Formats: sequence, structure tokens, C-alpha cells
Amino acid sequence: MCSVMDDMDDDDLKDSVATCWKSILYSVLIGVVLVLIIIITICGNVVVCLAVGFDRRLRSMTNCFIVSLAITDLLLGILVLPFSALNLLHEEWPFGSTFCNIYTSLDVMLCTASILNLFMISLDRYYGVTAPLRYSMLVTPCRVGIAMGVIWVVSLMVSFLPIHLGWNTKDKSIQNLREDGEKECKLELNKEYVLVDGLLTFYLPLVIMCLMYYRIFKIAREQAKRINHANCCNAVSPTLPTVREHKATVTLAAVMGAFIICWFPYFTVFTYEGVNDIEVDETAFLIVLWLGYANSALNPILYAALNRDFRTAYQRLLHCRRVGPLSNEMPLTLLHIRRPGEQTLQDMQSIHDDKPHNLQESNGKECSPFIRNVSESSGP
Repeated sequence: MCSVMDDMDDDDLKDSVATCWKSILYSVLIGVVLVLIIIITICGNVVVCLAVGFDRRLRSMTNCFIVSLAITDLLLGILVLPFSALNLLHEEWPFGSTFCNIYTSLDVMLCTASILNLFMISLDRYYGVTAPLRYSMLVTPCRVGIAMGVIWVVSLMVSFLPIHLGWNTKDKSIQNLREDGEKECKLELNKEYVLVDGLLTFYLPLVIMCLMYYRIFKIAREQAKRINHANCCNAVSPTLPTVREHKATVTLAAVMGAFIICWFPYFTVFTYEGVNDIEVDETAFLIVLWLGYANSALNPILYAALNRDFRTAYQRLLHCRRVGPLSNEMPLTLLHIRRPGEQTLQDMQSIHDDKPHNLQESNGKECSPFIRNVSESSGP
């Protein structure tokens, strides 16, 4: 808070008042930005959950990870972000050291779970592209359940367990509980914890995701060339595959770009601090921290709004209309890859009436519906 001394002269008083107003305006501006991030995170992920709940077409194995991601980000927006904003704007942590450690553990756990859900979505897409006809055998309810269990076990192991046992601190004592400790709430780091947490929950998943998306992009280009050849033989505009390939590239670039932009700066600072045993500038740390939080606000857009099925569900939610499995529409989706034998009557009709919906091309080569869907998903 600003304070004005009675013994100040006029010039000093004016400078003090100006500084005070600048501080207030800065705090208000920061508060507005943080509140917007929190609101977008909560509302966006609630809409994703409602869309799946009201639209039966979205209740697929593929979208299980989308819902898991939305729930994780929703919990982050409700249980963590408000306290993170308060901790940023308030000079002291007002809730005590015990709750601080619970809040810190929730923060690490939910951010880790969010990143690992993104990794599982990438893995699911990779199988959908590289082995579309074996997808239903590779991605089963049992394996999806095991994957979700692994996500939460790993998230707990790098959050509540080390923080409440003191494994993350330099002297192996529980953080924020020392008698001489200041009234601040922060995650303490040692080299071992930083290396294990960073490698296990970010750097290794990041490398694998990049390799998988590179493979997806290569397959997309190969199939776009085959579609281009087929269209030329059928006197179809040769520019259409180029447009589709461009849309697929933009979509994949948006997915990976947002993930890297949001989380790479934080984990770089996180690793630098822990390995070198130094503290970076507080402002820089808060910026990269909230940049990572912002990924939870972007996820509903990148993993749902770019999906035509989800956009249709959003529109129906606004009109309070429930959607059944026999809807008259057959939208192309970014994430919804149906199992063999699950086609509705309308789906089967569209396969006979519309050539681009075929699962195999005329030359007999395996063709992933994901490629068509990812290229069409950006359409109106």
C-alpha cells in the first residue's frame, strides 16, 4: 500500500502520489489480466465437459482424454489459480504454511496432470494416423483407464509426496514450516527434484510429442499427395488438397506451438534455478508461471473449438438442444475417430454418397480419416 509522510515537501509529495497511483494502476491491470485468465480457464473447460455430457456423438474413446484434460484444467482454475493470483497481488501469504503446502502440491499435481493429458492426446492421435484400421484394438477402455491412472499416479508422485516429505528442499526439511521462515508461499527446489520432475513431466514428453507430430505431418503430406493424384484423375480442383494440407499444418503447428510457448519458458527457469541453486528475478518467474497457467485457458480452444463436432455441440448448447447418436449431420472431426462397426445409418449413407468419407483410397492403401478431419476441422 502507498503511504504519504506528513513532513514531505510539495515536490516529494507529488512524486509520492504519482508513484502511488502508478502502483495502484499496475496492480489493477495485473489483477484484471489474472481474473480474465481464471474466468476463461473455468468457463472454457466447463463448456467442454457440458458438450460431451449433452452430445452423445462426443462420447468416444478418443475424447476421454479431452474430458480428462478439461476436468484437470477446470480444477486448476478453481483450486489453484485464485490463490496464485492472491499470492501475486498480496505482499504476504495469509493462509498459513500448512495450507500453502497443500496449495503448492495441488499446483504441481494439476499442472503435471494437464501436461501428461496433452501427451496422451498426442499418443492417441498418433495411433489414429499411423494405424487407423487397428485403432480400436490399440486404444481400448482398459488401456485408456490404465493411462489415466498412470497420469494421476505420476502427478501425485512429483507433487504431494516429495513436498510433504521434504524431498524437494536443499536440507530435506518440509518447506514453509521452518520457525524462521518468512510469510511467503513458494515451491522450494533442489537439484535432484528439479531434474526428475523436469525430465519426467516435461522434457521427455515434449521430445516424444515432437517426434509423433512430425510423423503425423509426414503422413498427412503423403496422403495429401495421393488425394491430389486421385483428384487430378477425377477432374477435381488440384488446389483443394493443398488447402487441406495447409489447414492440417496450421492445426498441428497451433497445438505444438501453444504447448511449447506456454510451458517451455517456465521449465527452463525451473531447471535453471534448481540446477544452479539461484533465484531468478521474481517478475520474470511470475510471467513464465502464468504463461504456463494460460495453457489451461487455451486448451479448450485448441482441443475443442478446432473440432467441428465440438463447435456444433457448443451451438446446440446455446440453443438448449440435446444431441443424439442419430443426428442428421455428419460433421468431420479433428479428434473423433469412430471404431469399425460403430457407424450410424447416416454415417453409412454418407460413406456411399460422399467419396471423401471413404476409409481407403482407390489404390487400396490405408488412409487415415484423421488426416481428412484435421484438414477439414478449421473450416466454417
